[in-house]
Amino acid sequence: MAKHIFAPWRGEFIRGPKPKGCIFCLMLAEKKDRANLILHRAELSFIVFNRYPYTSGHLMIVPNRHIGNLEKLPEATLNEMMALSKLAVKALRTEFTPRGFNVGMNLGRSAGAGVAGHLHLHIVPRWAGDSNFMATTGDVRVISFSLEDVYQALHKHFRRP
Repeated sequence: MAKHIFAPWRGEFIRGPKPKGCIFCLMLAEKKDRANLILHRAELSFIVFNRYPYTSGHLMIVPNRHIGNLEKLPEATLNEMMALSKLAVKALRTEFTPRGFNVGMNLGRSAGAGVAGHLHLHIVPRWAGDSNFMATTGDVRVISFSLEDVYQALHKHFRRP
């Protein structure tokens, strides 16, 4: 028996024009933070929502410089990315009380990196049961909150005075 799950919101991504160049570099240059789901800009890196998340609140910490190799990442950038990770986890924990987090990088196309040339750190909040039957039988993820709702809830944690 065939099983179908409809996700019409992905049609725009599938049919829409694909940007030439690095998506992270393009969004950083555009200065359209809300439209690009950039939650926070710091001196050397920024926090952005994953537009196609594994769970609600799936964030990425991205260096401002186009660097694909972890060993070439300047120490100051790595330190700032880790500091932003702490802030992101704290904000997610405060707003959505996840039961855990997956934090990590996919380095290189073979490791699953969707943007292999520009490394980024994933912050994925997890809840008990978020890997329920939908993920195991249908290879489908259920996203409980809209990107806009999560953006609104987290934005206040990153405002500068």
